[in-house]
Amino acid sequence: MAQTTSTSRDSTTLLADPRYELMPFDTFGDQIEHLPDGATVTITASPQLGIERTIEAAEEAAEQGFEVVPHVSARYVRGDDHLAEIAEQLTEIGVDDIFVPGGDREEPIGDYESAYDLLQGLERIDYDFEEIGITGYPEGHDFLSDETLAESMDNKAPYATYIATQLCFDPNAVLEWIEEIRARGVDLPVVVGIPGVMKYSRLLSISRKVGVGDSIRFLQKTNGILGFLRQFIGSRGNYTPDALIDGLQPHADDPEYNIQSLHIYTFNQVPDTESWRKSRLGE
Repeated sequence: MAQTTSTSRDSTTLLADPRYELMPFDTFGDQIEHLPDGATVTITASPQLGIERTIEAAEEAAEQGFEVVPHVSARYVRGDDHLAEIAEQLTEIGVDDIFVPGGDREEPIGDYESAYDLLQGLERIDYDFEEIGITGYPEGHDFLSDETLAESMDNKAPYATYIATQLCFDPNAVLEWIEEIRARGVDLPVVVGIPGVMKYSRLLSISRKVGVGDSIRFLQKTNGILGFLRQFIGSRGNYTPDALIDGLQPHADDPEYNIQSLHIYTFNQVPDTESWRKSRLGE
């Protein structure tokens, strides 16, 4: 949908310099060609490919001049010695920012059960990255209580420099969650995770897998059930995060929220997302 000049101008704060999350699959090399020069690329870790493929993709992107933020997923790392090897490899290619999630493996391959365990490991091996990100869940977690998530964040926060959130479609849910963690004394900058442009059918599938059912209900409510179904089953029905950006933008420069930037989950569909972003910026 075309945006007005005013809307495009208002979007500049959030959309001027987002992070783009890519998965290190076969399409990775093709996808990064569509990113802006020097963009920040975050690279996930895959249960099938392991952390090694993430490092290879990070090296590939770094060689092309991108700022790289690899996911160093705790459950994919064998222990302190393996972590030291990973840290050395990343340091050699110029990485100074890592993102530390727990990881999607049901069973860890080594000593680290959680992101907190790996963060403690980083302390022991004495590797210093300038930036370390940890996860945030505006809509909670399917398998962890809110109390457990709060305790986990409180434990991890002293090791981190920012929080990157799970994707969410409801700006109010994101803002309320930020208010909640601020009330608990967590003042780390927040990188807000948003979905990129994609077909509604794929969006629904991904959302179920990552446990953001409340956001799907939000989309159904805001579009109306019939409108949502029409978009879902239409062969050209694409989701775009316009409403999400419009809801977050008024708070983008508010120090109480301290929204640092956006983290766009592209699901390796960069061209559509980047075309949308440029349109919002009036480019």
